[in-house]
Amino acid sequence: MTTFDDRERAFEKKFELDQEQEFKAAVRRNRALGRWAAGLMGLEGQHVTEYAQAVVKSDFDLPGDEDVLRKVFEDLKGAGVQVTEGDVRMKMAELLAQAREEVKTGK
Repeated sequence: MTTFDDRERAFEKKFELDQEQEFKAAVRRNRALGRWAAGLMGLEGQHVTEYAQAVVKSDFDLPGDEDVLRKVFEDLKGAGVQVTEGDVRMKMAELLAQAREEVKTGK
């Protein structure tokens, strides 16, 4: 085995770990986004948990974040919450940064 092979394997392992951490952060972000939106819509108790889970599941519809954004924004509009798409995007970015930090530190 050559040094090149070892480096290639190490790079592949790092890539796998990075992808896994990014997936965990996205799921954590989506759950937090769902709780945030549920609070704006006035949901309480078990309904908050159920809505947060629905937001997590919505991320599996299409690649990328647009499916999550669309679900949350449309639900908020439907509930009469005065929020812009930009507000939701900013909240998503803020929560993703927090989620990445939590995943990195193991919280």
